Amino acid sequence: MTTTADAAPTPLAATRTPSAWQKALKQKRFVAGSVITLLVALFAVFGPFLAPHGENEVVGTPFSSAGPLGTDYLGQDVLSRLMYGGLEILVIALLATVFSTVLGTLIGVVAAYGGGWWDEVIMRLNDVMLAFPQILLSLVVLTAVNQPKAWMLVVLVGLSNAPRTARIARGVALGLVSRDFVHAAEALGERRSRIILAEVLPNMNAPLLAEAGLRLTFSITLVAAIGFLGFTTDPGAANWGQMISENRLAMSTQAWGVLAPVLIIAVFTIGTNLMADGIAQVNQRGGD
Repeated sequence: MTTTADAAPTPLAATRTPSAWQKALKQKRFVAGSVITLLVALFAVFGPFLAPHGENEVVGTPFSSAGPLGTDYLGQDVLSRLMYGGLEILVIALLATVFSTVLGTLIGVVAAYGGGWWDEVIMRLNDVMLAFPQILLSLVVLTAVNQPKAWMLVVLVGLSNAPRTARIARGVALGLVSRDFVHAAEALGERRSRIILAEVLPNMNAPLLAEAGLRLTFSITLVAAIGFLGFTTDPGAANWGQMISENRLAMSTQAWGVLAPVLIIAVFTIGTNLMADGIAQVNQRGGD
């Protein structure tokens, strides 16, 4: 005879819910994007150790077919330059994304929680920043600097992305600041800073992660575009964006000097976009 206790499910099995990370891993877009992004990151990190030639080593005549991808405008191996040229771009883009996400989230949450004229002032200033094209704002600042430092690019790219994150963060926070758990914390006399950190921000993880994925995509393309225009921390070092600029005049005779960095940047942006889409789908289904 089957007893009631035997037929009933265990409390743990009945109440267990998958975490946000487990939900994300079930999204094919997120998994595919993570694999692509990781592979490009590993290529950039370990590429300098596995490159067949030195970063500035001349291996043949300019724009020749020597090597798997030929040579560049100085006769340097394109594949080796490609393997050396990604780490700095990825690190700058990643740090700029972290900076813009933190700053933009802070601006958006403070504006939403403050409300009233405080919200109006902050967001109108934010709109002014949004009106400036990112690349134009970068050029205005960089033309005043002979040779930019890495931290300058991080701050510049981060500041150009922060207003966009701020608008997303404000929109999400507006739906949270009027919730009962926020009012309960206020009734208990909690400080505003603690309410923001302990009550509001933890409920914004999924949309902010999705937005961070998009910001990373824009950051990598902006850093590469800045390098294409000649603003790099070391003009002699390999750089994916600078490689495109250096070899663009020989597209008809030796296209790999341009196509190789373009393709790897494109693959990386596809990966980060797929990750962002996967996180967004998790957030949408979680709210249904």
